[in-house]
Amino acid sequence: MRMLATADLHYNHHRSKPVADALIDEMNRVCSESHIHALLLVGDTAVADGDSLEQCLSRIRFAGEKIFVAGNHELWTRSDDSYKIFGEILPQRVRAIGWRWLEDDPYISPDRSVAIVGSVGWYDYSFAVPQLGIPRRFYEQKLSPGAAARLSQFDSLLVDSSDISPHAMDIVARWNDGKFVKLHRSDEAFLEELLIKLQSQLDALRDVPRVLAAIHHVPFDELLPPKHGSQWDFVRAYLGSRRIGELLRRYPNVRDVLCGHSHFGVEASIVEIRAINIGSGYRAKTYRIIEL
Repeated sequence: MRMLATADLHYNHHRSKPVADALIDEMNRVCSESHIHALLLVGDTAVADGDSLEQCLSRIRFAGEKIFVAGNHELWTRSDDSYKIFGEILPQRVRAIGWRWLEDDPYISPDRSVAIVGSVGWYDYSFAVPQLGIPRRFYEQKLSPGAAARLSQFDSLLVDSSDISPHAMDIVARWNDGKFVKLHRSDEAFLEELLIKLQSQLDALRDVPRVLAAIHHVPFDELLPPKHGSQWDFVRAYLGSRRIGELLRRYPNVRDVLCGHSHFGVEASIVEIRAINIGSGYRAKTYRIIEL
């Protein structure tokens, strides 16, 4: 089986859309000229609000299996319920234009030799950098101590500052999921729900010789970008979770793992797993052809 995979098209973003259009044109050409069985998008195609998602998916010309995984940006909305959007509205929209919503519908080849499972994944701050000296309550609110000091609505986070390192007050950063994702549950609780569903799917596929897992968030330390300064290191807490990787490693037939999200391309061998972070970003995009 031959599959083309990409991630992080960010089609709603003014700077990203022209680059995404160019990549889609290249993908359409490759799919028409090569023997591709499936096309996979590993999250952050477009935000929930508006019709950028439909615009993007409709531009992709491919007659084979079209597989969609959501990213955190698909949950971005100015309404009040990202959880409903993720669980009900997005699957309907994606299926309506001919794509498989992988989160609920794993792909299994006709001969049951290959399967593809997927999840948005999420984060639980397990990739946070302890040396930054930032207490957990700031990660939960998705902003650094220096940013909280500049926003009066977060004064309560600073009432007792005895556990905040002096250096942390110089870090001014904010993770925009805090403004645009409304799950009505903790990040850890949401991740737990996703892992339970993913585990159930993997259990049902134990007899399939080769399974590929497409997870938008980063599941392994080896796929993280290098550390390069406190402002950037703050956001490592939101890049993924070690719990995802721990679950995947429990299944010997999971031989391939794809992710995106960090916009940093890297490939690693983790025991028997070929793990790839696709590495598309706002200004430069790429795809991978995966042989299964």
